[in-house]
Amino acid sequence: MKDKFWTYPAEAESGRKIIITGRDNVDKPRLSGKYIYRLTVSWDYQSLPDGMPADADASVMEQATDQLLEETRRDTAAILTGIYTGDGRRDWVFYTRSLFIFQKILNRALESFPQLPLQIEAAEDCGWEEYLDMRAQTYIPDDED
Repeated sequence: MKDKFWTYPAEAESGRKIIITGRDNVDKPRLSGKYIYRLTVSWDYQSLPDGMPADADASVMEQATDQLLEETRRDTAAILTGIYTGDGRRDWVFYTRSLFIFQKILNRALESFPQLPLQIEAAEDCGWEEYLDMRAQTYIPDDED
């Protein structure tokens, strides 16, 4: 699956900015019916006045994102579909075929990091409701579309 993302600036209820990054080209796994679980991996951080993370946290978050993408390229049991950053929180949203396998993917991806302040929530989302809602509200096609 080709890595293709779009970025959309949004505003939280608090009025602070949130940057939403969505993944494009996920129709094949979405329509396969195999990726039935949605997982949200969250990191609450001490934010700057605009809601964004300080440079040190932002750097670690980007390194973690790179590792998560790399690991999900190797093990296609999970797909990173969205990243929300702002208002004191970073959320990575994944769809997976197996909660057990996702746990292994997450642990492998982040094994080189010190313990991160992460929280994980899982829910069944066979219809990819969260993804479709996020895409409908934020999708910006690039010039090639």
